[in-house]
Amino acid sequence: MPEGPSVKKFYTLASPFVGRFVVKVAGSTKQINLQDLNECQFQNCQVHGKNLFLAFGSDLGSATSDDLTSEDLEAGPSSEGTMHPPGNHVMRQDNEQELSESLGTVKNRASTELAREMTSCKWLRFHFGMYGSIRANEFARTRQANKRGDWKDPIARLVLNFDDGGFLAFYNCRMGWCSRPFIKPASDILSARFHRGQALEALRNSRPVCITLLDQRYFSGLGNIIKNEILFLAGIHPLTPGSLLGLKTLESILDHAIRFTSDWLHNKLQGIRMHHQIYLKETCPLGHPVMKDIFGPPGGLKRPTWWCPECQPQILPNQVENA
Repeated sequence: MPEGPSVKKFYTLASPFVGRFVVKVAGSTKQINLQDLNECQFQNCQVHGKNLFLAFGSDLGSATSDDLTSEDLEAGPSSEGTMHPPGNHVMRQDNEQELSESLGTVKNRASTELAREMTSCKWLRFHFGMYGSIRANEFARTRQANKRGDWKDPIARLVLNFDDGGFLAFYNCRMGWCSRPFIKPASDILSARFHRGQALEALRNSRPVCITLLDQRYFSGLGNIIKNEILFLAGIHPLTPGSLLGLKTLESILDHAIRFTSDWLHNKLQGIRMHHQIYLKETCPLGHPVMKDIFGPPGGLKRPTWWCPECQPQILPNQVENA
């Protein structure tokens, strides 16, 4: 399924339509009533991890993508960025305190108003399948015949036609209404508020690192491609329990995760194809044969994993690294 960078790219395609009104709805989905979107205004667009959220309503005063984000709502008032009057006049301490309290009141009011706006909107959550995508002002075209030899174009799950003549087409995705976006910026690998300490603590448990990295509670937006690539870059066998790794090695895994994910997003926005070093490969860049197997948590989703036994040697329990 599309990982964090891909869903961020979907956001860049959908967000220019914020403020437009839906004049026609089509698509094959049975998960929502298509007519619920007719004549609604597209009011907001947000992405969190692997999920895309679109807000719809009929009130022109509702939140748009240029207003406070839902992450601001979760963060609440901040003491940073205190304002000062022009000139060289130095405020007395009591005036500074009064201004700080006033700013806090304004932020609280803004958060309250945003909360009211967010609940008055109808939020549609999208979670994309393996080949899920969004097209703006164009439909997907088939590139090869299917197993039956047909050259049929993919059928859009949802098509939103707007009053400016443009449209968005959504493919291979699940959708459903929710009261508001699910906000966990501390676990979002692409968020500026990603919590390294929380992620490191998760990596240090006794589970194999390949399983922990796909745990969306701590690495939201990190998917199977990123998992395979960063473990190769860090030289770590996928089945290595995190408890056997030292802090320096765990930091290296985390650094590779953040850097690779950010680079992938940058390349996507520039239209540059990302080169994989281990994912779907038969040999690693050094020419060693690559192994493939399927791993996952007990009773959970199992994902294919590629690794190089030479470049990613397995660590035994008696080889535990120093912290």
